[in-house]
Amino acid sequence: MTTGTNHPAHTAEDVRAAVARARSAGRSWAALGARERRAALLRWKRALAARADEFAQMIASETGKPVHDARAEVLLTLVHLDWAARNARRVLGRRRVPSGLLSVHQRATLAYRPLGVIGVIGPWNYPLYTPMGSIGYALAAGNAVVFKPSELTPGVGALLARSLGEALPDHADLLQAVTGPGSTGAALAGAEGPSGVDKVAFTGSPGTARKVAAACAATLTPLLAECGGKDAVLVAADADLDAAADAIVWGAMGNAGQTCAGVERVYAVESVHEALCSRIVSRARALTPGEAYGPLTLPSQLDVVERHVKQALVDGATARLGGPDALRAPVLGPVVLSGVPEDSPAVTEETFGPVVVVNPVRDMDEAVERADASAYSLGAAVFTRDRAAGVALAERLGSGAVSVNSVLGFAAIPSLPFGGAGESGYGRIHGEEGLRAFAAPHAVTVRRFAPAVDLTSFATPREKVARAVELGRRLHARF
Repeated sequence: MTTGTNHPAHTAEDVRAAVARARSAGRSWAALGARERRAALLRWKRALAARADEFAQMIASETGKPVHDARAEVLLTLVHLDWAARNARRVLGRRRVPSGLLSVHQRATLAYRPLGVIGVIGPWNYPLYTPMGSIGYALAAGNAVVFKPSELTPGVGALLARSLGEALPDHADLLQAVTGPGSTGAALAGAEGPSGVDKVAFTGSPGTARKVAAACAATLTPLLAECGGKDAVLVAADADLDAAADAIVWGAMGNAGQTCAGVERVYAVESVHEALCSRIVSRARALTPGEAYGPLTLPSQLDVVERHVKQALVDGATARLGGPDALRAPVLGPVVLSGVPEDSPAVTEETFGPVVVVNPVRDMDEAVERADASAYSLGAAVFTRDRAAGVALAERLGSGAVSVNSVLGFAAIPSLPFGGAGESGYGRIHGEEGLRAFAAPHAVTVRRFAPAVDLTSFATPREKVARAVELGRRLHARF
């Protein structure tokens, strides 16, 4: 049985076999040590860079996005893989930690060890960059990986696994790709019995994440879930409106709006709202759909986009640009709405299309309140000429990542963690937290000498123990 692109539809039995192969390869990978893994991953990175055009063409052919967008996705992938490879030893290697006064006779050390085999379930909107935020970091942490790409982009997953095997022939089974429909991903998560993975990293909708979480719960398999967003941009009265409009249009329309941390809502102070809308419309109108961005990769998403736009207009919104007539498959025209009620689906639900809502607010306090009212809390942005005020606003926002005077500024900085809460999921990829997400802390103590009062021995007189405990209590009561 094959998918529409002639990739196998792997069964639960196939998935378990892939996990077994990955686990066998993972033993020698973990035994290499951090320095050797770094060298190997950098070899793979260089091989990926040499094949960037091949990957970009595969991404473009399966998603429909322009090749220039796909090439940028490959570059982001390389940046993150490079960082993970170069920093894993520093972040995860054994280091000494303070023992404290009570245990001064003990030397305490902490290290992070591989979990084993990580199951990664990837999305179709960024079929290389997004899953590699888990795959690259998991491999750098010493794990093996079984990757289930979206059924819409199986070729990217198969090519990725093949590229590692070709670049690192001694570790050819370290990254396994399993392809097929949603049932293949469900099998990897354990919906059809334990698959054998030690953790699952999932990217997709909140509804699917709940099903994956339920499957993982049966075997207490930990889950990292990234489930999308409804990101807001806050525009202050003193903002550079040209820069804000340029960033908003790119963040809202790039990749046809199919970006989990893309711009879907804008809250602009009333005094600049009209001027900002004018600038956004001017820039969005200048775009050529099909060149600036591609089609909706998932055809059924058109129904969601149409429902949001039509309901917003019924609810009293104004279409500053586009409208239902602009939503013609396969490539939708940009849509700019304003005055959308805060309980309308275009504000409350993830649209995932080239649509942006630009609403006025009294001040930045109201902007923060509205931004944080969403069930999603993935990313956000603030535009103001006062950088200190921008940082202060960023600190007030509940989003997992905030950019000041740019959008998605955090995506290309591999040292920063990425993730959210609520409907945006839980856990973090990228950065030090992303490495630790795929490792288990391992604590070791070594007794260096006999303490004056050994609290862990029945041979210590009870009175001596009592005096030591009382002394400790008094110290903590005083300081």
